[in-house]
Amino acid sequence: MPTVTVHGTSLYYEIHGEGEPLLLISGLASDSQSWPPVLAPLSLHHRLIAPDNRGSGRTPLGTPSLRVERMAEDCLALLDHLSLPRVSVLGHSLGGYIAQRLAIRWPDRVNRLILAGTAASTSERNAALLKVWRETLGLVDREGWWRNLFAWILSRRFFSRPDDVAGAVRLALDYPFATGDEAFKAQAEAIAAFDNREEAASIGAKTLVLCGGEDIFIPPDESEELHRLIPGSLLSILPGAAHSLHLENPEGFCSLVLEFLKSS
Repeated sequence: MPTVTVHGTSLYYEIHGEGEPLLLISGLASDSQSWPPVLAPLSLHHRLIAPDNRGSGRTPLGTPSLRVERMAEDCLALLDHLSLPRVSVLGHSLGGYIAQRLAIRWPDRVNRLILAGTAASTSERNAALLKVWRETLGLVDREGWWRNLFAWILSRRFFSRPDDVAGAVRLALDYPFATGDEAFKAQAEAIAAFDNREEAASIGAKTLVLCGGEDIFIPPDESEELHRLIPGSLLSILPGAAHSLHLENPEGFCSLVLEFLKSS
């Protein structure tokens, strides 16, 4: 299990496939194991580097407080460790926040940028919702807590299949590397504080903004705002998917990603 020591923590990562490198950055309370539905198709064309974000999976939090900027610095340190001077980057949700900062601070290290289910800033509504999630951790039934969170990130179609919902909840409850309460709160606070609207225009990498047509957590209008702020960016709305678009429509997701990465 490869790890690299970065900024006071031991960053876990996985590598899959061969080809041009593509860094996969996961979202809130997610890790390298959130990508399996898209790993096989993407790894046929790219060398995938999938780290566990600070505080998720097998990467310890390493600090009582957290900023998106620090998580971007972790990604840079991983690229240095792997001797990768330039990579394409795919970030989902919080991972999209991290990817934006990576592209802004170190533009020479980012080839192409894919921002999935993400925004230029955290809305006041989402900041309030994240505060509720933080404050109710450990105070309410954990199964009910997960069902509530899934209601925000998965589609109505998914919830029409009770067995699938029950299976997702069970996986979350039984996952041996689940994000701890302290780390969840730190990540949620980092998300709530994020506002990249003034600097998004400085992103020079060719960028694809992806969103689920049924996303209610970061709805399409927020992805559209991000698209408008990043010069020359492309926007694709994936039907039949909510916030976790790569899990609900992996075929459509991979098709759009691969088409973008091979385009001129």
